[in-house]
Amino acid sequence: MAAALFVGFLCFVQQAQAQSDQLKKLMLANNCMACHMIDKRKYGPQFDEISSKYMADKKAIETLVTKIKAGGKGVWGEDPMPPQPQVSDADAKTIAELIMVLKPKE
Repeated sequence: MAAALFVGFLCFVQQAQAQSDQLKKLMLANNCMACHMIDKRKYGPQFDEISSKYMADKKAIETLVTKIKAGGKGVWGEDPMPPQPQVSDADAKTIAELIMVLKPKE
């Protein structure tokens, strides 16, 4: 029983690491890290803050894809997020999905 729990936990940790690595790769490829980081504040909100803010929103993925592509302002302070039309729809959706699986700040 303990071995099965350990294997399950190990799989969970490996999956979380793979998702984090995929998010970092997409962030770099789409220049997201110019303003955002996963767990530290830069210019824009950190991704785990975004996850926490939108966690109860059933349309969070759709909302975040729109914000990535169209930009926005006023949600996280005075600094606007410029539109990112060069980010493919597929990448924007994957980024939004990966943000939403991050563990929110407590």
